[in-house]
Amino acid sequence: MHALRKALHNELHARPSLYFDEPAHVFHLAFLGTGADCEALLRRCCPDTFDPDAAQGITRLDGYPFKWERHAEFFTLTLVLPADHSELSWTSLPQVLAQAVEPYQQQVINAVQVIVRDEAGLDLERYGFKDPCGSSVGGGDAVVWSDFRLTEDGSSRFLFINHRLNAYRQGRMIRRLLEIETYRMMASLALDTAKTLSRQLDDYDRTLVSLSERNVASDGGNAKALLEDIAQLSRQVVGSSVKCRHRFSATQAYAQLVFERLGELRESHVADCQRLGVFIERRFKPTVRYCAATEQRLEHLAESVANLGDLLQARVQVEMEEQNAEILRSLNARAESQIKIQRAVEGLSIIAITYYLLSLFKLIYAGLHTLGAPLSERDGLLALAPLAILILVVVLLRIRKAKEH
Repeated sequence: MHALRKALHNELHARPSLYFDEPAHVFHLAFLGTGADCEALLRRCCPDTFDPDAAQGITRLDGYPFKWERHAEFFTLTLVLPADHSELSWTSLPQVLAQAVEPYQQQVINAVQVIVRDEAGLDLERYGFKDPCGSSVGGGDAVVWSDFRLTEDGSSRFLFINHRLNAYRQGRMIRRLLEIETYRMMASLALDTAKTLSRQLDDYDRTLVSLSERNVASDGGNAKALLEDIAQLSRQVVGSSVKCRHRFSATQAYAQLVFERLGELRESHVADCQRLGVFIERRFKPTVRYCAATEQRLEHLAESVANLGDLLQARVQVEMEEQNAEILRSLNARAESQIKIQRAVEGLSIIAITYYLLSLFKLIYAGLHTLGAPLSERDGLLALAPLAILILVVVLLRIRKAKEH
């Protein structure tokens, strides 16, 4: 059996829902934080039933159903408080949970309160929604209302009216609502990053335009300084890309989950009210698109900077090749001049050698004539001429051999 067989198979049973069918208050909190933060908070809430190695768990907090989940960047807590119809009004977070999460208030990224009830005696105005949105979900088996406004304590509110859902379907439907809100907030985390990056990109664009104009007007003398400025801009763009890549990728993943969960609600209209999904999509999609457009703008800027650097390097390379060609031409001209000089030197050398040989032969003839040899000047010249010619041939061969070597 593979070592991961059990763990991978049990992923099918991960992220369970809380199942209940009675009227209730559902409190859901999502916290930004690490695994250490999650473990510290859970030890405050449920120290006896908390499994530090698990990714989620269902237990009881002060006798009520309580679920916790760990995610990559955040963790969530969900508490269900059964209630009577007389108690079905908005209320604050239960004291036991409020005390536990008090040190982590700054990390709360999402807080949702859901009232679950049936339709008997429903008075929608009693719940204080302003211009509410409503949807019939689950093929008409339930209705959900919300105005998507934050209360003074920073939570959003949903009214869930169950018509024909059993405990399992109701638990899964409420889970989808909670996930939509949590994933929507996690996806929206990139909005501030995108706005900050957008201002930086404006500066980068102006710098790129300036560098492009300098490249066009450059005569090649300041190519080194221009190339260094381009490299500096490239480092800044790459640094921004590295910092923001994870956040933008997470936004795309979270947004996809939001739209998938909206589709799973199987919404239909309630009277003339706007559907929850339509409200969320029309106001949430611009955020996702703005983040995606900012990411694409960053990628295009990086490509433009790289192209400008490549153009400048190509230009410098062409100029270097022209300089090298000019150097080669000058070397060829110098070599031709040296060959001509060498030939002239060779001719002069032959003349000089011939002169010295004739002088030497004259001395030899004079010496022989002084010693009384019966040798005329003409006979002496004819006798020594072959030797002179032989010496000149040997010298010419040595010069040619030296040149070839």
